[in-house]
Amino acid sequence: MTTAKESASVKKATTTRKKTTKTTKPATSVVQTSEPCEPCDTLGASLARHIRYGLCRDEHEKEELFTAVAESVKEQMLDNWRETRIKDNQYQQKQIAYLSLEFLMGRALGNALLSLDLTDEAQKVLTDYATTLEDLEQVEHDAGLGNGGLGRLAACFLDSCACLDLSVTGYGIRYQYGMFVQKIIDGYQVERPDRWLRHGNPWEVRIANRIVTVPFFGHTETYVDKDGRRHHVWTNTQNVLAVPYDMPIPGFNNGRINTLRLWKAEANDEFDLEEFNDGDYAEAVATKNLAEQITMVLYPNDASVNGKELRLRQQYFLSSASLQDLLARYVDQYGEDFSEFSRRNVMQLNDTHPSIAVPELMRLLMDKYGLGWNEAWDITSRSMAYTNHTLLPEALERWPVPMMKNMLPRIVEIIFEINARYLELVAHHWPGNIQKLADMSIIEEGPEQQIRMAYLAIVASFSVNGVAGLHTELLKQGLFSDFYQLWPHKFNNKTNGVTPRRWLAYCNPKLSGLITRRLGKEWITDLTHLAALNAFTSDKAFVKEWAEIKLTNKQALSEFVEQQCGVTFDPQMMFDVQVKRIHEYKRQLLNILHVIHLYRRILNGDTQGMAPRCVLIGGKAAPGYAMAKQIIKLANNVAHMVNSDPLVTPYLRMAFLPNYNVSAMEKICPGTDLSEQISTAGKEASGTGNMKFMMNGALTIGTLDGANIEMLEEVGKDNFFLFGLNAQEVAQTKAHYQPQQIIAESEALTGVMNMLKSGHFNLVEPGIFDHIIASIVDPFDQWMTAADFDSYRIAQENVSATYLDQAKWQQISIRNSAASGRFSSDNTISGYRDDIWMKK
Repeated sequence: MTTAKESASVKKATTTRKKTTKTTKPATSVVQTSEPCEPCDTLGASLARHIRYGLCRDEHEKEELFTAVAESVKEQMLDNWRETRIKDNQYQQKQIAYLSLEFLMGRALGNALLSLDLTDEAQKVLTDYATTLEDLEQVEHDAGLGNGGLGRLAACFLDSCACLDLSVTGYGIRYQYGMFVQKIIDGYQVERPDRWLRHGNPWEVRIANRIVTVPFFGHTETYVDKDGRRHHVWTNTQNVLAVPYDMPIPGFNNGRINTLRLWKAEANDEFDLEEFNDGDYAEAVATKNLAEQITMVLYPNDASVNGKELRLRQQYFLSSASLQDLLARYVDQYGEDFSEFSRRNVMQLNDTHPSIAVPELMRLLMDKYGLGWNEAWDITSRSMAYTNHTLLPEALERWPVPMMKNMLPRIVEIIFEINARYLELVAHHWPGNIQKLADMSIIEEGPEQQIRMAYLAIVASFSVNGVAGLHTELLKQGLFSDFYQLWPHKFNNKTNGVTPRRWLAYCNPKLSGLITRRLGKEWITDLTHLAALNAFTSDKAFVKEWAEIKLTNKQALSEFVEQQCGVTFDPQMMFDVQVKRIHEYKRQLLNILHVIHLYRRILNGDTQGMAPRCVLIGGKAAPGYAMAKQIIKLANNVAHMVNSDPLVTPYLRMAFLPNYNVSAMEKICPGTDLSEQISTAGKEASGTGNMKFMMNGALTIGTLDGANIEMLEEVGKDNFFLFGLNAQEVAQTKAHYQPQQIIAESEALTGVMNMLKSGHFNLVEPGIFDHIIASIVDPFDQWMTAADFDSYRIAQENVSATYLDQAKWQQISIRNSAASGRFSSDNTISGYRDDIWMKK
């Protein structure tokens, strides 16, 4: 709670504004990459010291050895990390803050060694400890800081920013538990806590001198100072400490070590000792527990009011702590003259989750530093940039006004003021159009007012970007068309990318070694060099080695699948893979229907022209997403029937991989033959899994959706298996969609639906798939599953024919890898740098 003394301090701060500027003159906005500093100890010497003085004994568990190795590798970065911070705190470059509620980092050891060029040295050092680097890497837990493509994209972006020598700080939340560990029990998804911090995190450093306080609840008071200016004080708040933990993000052998700053919530006081001594133990620690809930779990189930409130607290906690940190760094360098702030700082909002940063920056500038509204808005609207990641209207966050008003009263006041001033502009642009005002208002009217967070982000940002060409066009012409008419200059496209360091150089060492022997190492930092691989498609020795490497990777993937799923995959068969979040628009269901179709063909003896294939599906369903969980159950039941029939398994096998994560993908994408990117056209913003598979030589079957379109442009239609309605056709079909008629006219789909309806895959669980069956025949099925089935089936027949011609398949594989240069995250970040962050 805020005391009277603290309130007086706030009042004093708002009436006294410093105008001092430090004498340090900022350097130019471009800095040359520095040479890496030499660490004091070699990796081997550092490891020996950590084991001797850290463990204090000769014997150690593998977990302890991993921690010692990680600490030693981190130690190799410390001098460069310190030098990077010194430069960045002097604003030698524009400072970029990347605000994201997710950072799906995966394991850090192998990637750090690659970036520091220490992999070979680490392998040699570890021979003295009777282990291998490969074995030790398996000990590390995936950091539970993200869920799907949004978080993994943020991780790839941080890697590319460091490699491009950009001063970028990632800001996120240090979740104690990740989303969940997915178990499959009787075919159903069961969620278990993801205790990724059980053994600590050797990569992080607690920064005790940068702790900030984040307020919640309370109320606002106003007063007028002697000069007639009105001031606002947010008082009687419940304050939570935001404690920063920093993780290093190394550039690729260039001396730059950027920072991922993660915030942990802690209570002001550990517990009430008086209540504890009186025997009320639960109440004594209640405040502490309430505070720490904020950073307890990634993505709490928001099906309940409590879940929604916790999600909102997380978003505000991240935004407030990060902005306070940014402003403190600026004030350290420039004093409280904010005339240079928007020239020196950009805040990139990764989707709508951190969009509450808009009113929070206004609050801090006005209430803490005494700026007027116009000056604060000018700074805010020149500093914020917004990336949209979804075309699904239901995925655009909206918060009930009563909930936010109770939790964040001052923030709601600022949002309403932003909206009132912005609607004046709308009224001038569309005079007399009351409906337009309602449609574009940040505040959505209804039985309960809602705050449209995406609208707030667009209004306040100088840049609004989509993440693939089609996605951006659909934003401009559809979801945000009114805003595009008002501010066409704000909108731009930045097609997503993935880092080639982790997703080829690290995860596929045999293939990257072959590429390096033929092309040199330059491709690791400039993926366009892979285009030169096209020259080797007729080189028989090269093609043979390419195929042998794929087979070796498939053998490794087969071992992994057997270990995780108990299903034996034959590496001679085609590996057909779809791994991603389980969602209806991603259409894992369409894939399963095709498996049932193949299963029926085999049972009927129709195997002519059928390439034997192993189908792998993996991904997590959100805890409250019932249909997605049913799709997982169907996948597992179909897999059971397929794998238990000896007449079927020579031609078809299937597995659902539990607990899909970054480390699993590092094994999966090098061994994949066919990448399934089969979302309903117009629904997938971009996709990045498609790029990882392409980079590693997988062929793609996909719709004209997201980044598939640009992949098709790069590789050519003869090297891509295209099917399905396009986005325009999907929109046109909705008005007269008749799935029952489509099914009746398709012999193949009729057979599949009859087998589903017969209960063949749920003999002892009658009726469990009725909702799935109903969704397929629903004329309002927005995912168009039935509409695209036959086109998908025919494309899969083309896949089979091509796979049976292995010489042709391997050539297309090489062409796909050669065409992937456009999809390096280095290329994407260069676009952010040139068109958004550094644009004058």
